[in-house]
Amino acid sequence: MMSTTRVWPAPAKLNLFLYITGRRPDGYHNLQTLFQFLDYGDRLTITPRNDGQINLLTPIDGVPNEQNLIIRAAKLLRDNLPERFSHCGADIALEKIIPMGGGLGGGSSDAATVLVALNTLWQANLSDSELAELGLTLGADVPIFVNGFASFAEGVGELLHPAHPEEKWYLVAHPGVNIPTPAIFGDPELKRDTPVRSLQELLRIPYANDCELTARKRFREVEQVISWLLQYAPSRLTGTGACVFAEFDTESSARQVLSRAPEWIKGFVARGVNTSPLHLVRSELIESVK
Repeated sequence: MMSTTRVWPAPAKLNLFLYITGRRPDGYHNLQTLFQFLDYGDRLTITPRNDGQINLLTPIDGVPNEQNLIIRAAKLLRDNLPERFSHCGADIALEKIIPMGGGLGGGSSDAATVLVALNTLWQANLSDSELAELGLTLGADVPIFVNGFASFAEGVGELLHPAHPEEKWYLVAHPGVNIPTPAIFGDPELKRDTPVRSLQELLRIPYANDCELTARKRFREVEQVISWLLQYAPSRLTGTGACVFAEFDTESSARQVLSRAPEWIKGFVARGVNTSPLHLVRSELIESVK
C-alpha cells in the first residue's frame, strides 16, 4: 500500500450531443451521446489507512454516508478484492466544486475517482475495464470517468468507443434549478425516435440534445439561460440538465461573454479535454514511485 496523501481530480463532463434512438422494454432509453471532460471539477484528498476504516471527512448535508457514492465506491472496490486487502481503508475529504444536479456528472465522477485512486494507492492492480464494470453498478456514467478518455456512448450509455472531438473552450451556466432525470425521460412528449447514425456522420452535423426541448418547456430558467447564451455562441443543454454550455474557440472570448452575464446566471469557463485529468494524476503518481 502507498502511504501517499494526494489530491485527486474528479472532472466534470459535458454531453456534446445527446440523441435518444428508442425506448427499451425495461423502460430505459437507448442513446447516442458524446462525452468530453472539462479541466474543472471536484477535488478529493485521499489518505490510505491500514486499519480497514473508510471515513468521509466532509459529509454532505442530507446524504447519509452509507448512501454517499464516495463511501459506496470505496467499499465496493474493497469487497471485490482478495481477503488480503481487508485491512485497506482511507480518509477521504471532498472539495465540492461541480454544481449538484446540473448534468455535469459530479457524483459519478467522484465515485470513479475513488475507484481509480484507491486501486492505485492500495496497489490492487485491477484494470480500468474491471473498475468500469464495478462502477457501472453505481451509475451509468461512472465507467466513462473510469476509462478516462472522451467517448462516444451507445446503449444506455454503457457501450463506449474512444472519440477525439475538438478541445474547445466552454462557458457553462447553471440556471439555478435541479432537474430530476425522471422528469425528462418520463415526459410523454420527449423525442425518442432519432435515427441511429455513425459517429463519423454525427461529427459532421451540428450537435444537438434531444432532451433540450423538454427541459426548456418544463423549466423556464433553462429556457432563459439558453436564449441568452445563443446570442453569443452555439449553446445547448448537457445531459438532462440543468446546466447549459456555450462553445468558443478561445478562453478570452468565453470569459468576455461570462463578464456580460446577468447576475442571475452563475457560470464558469473551462477547457474541454479528451484525456481525463484524473488519469494524468495517476500516471504522475505511478511514475514518481518507480
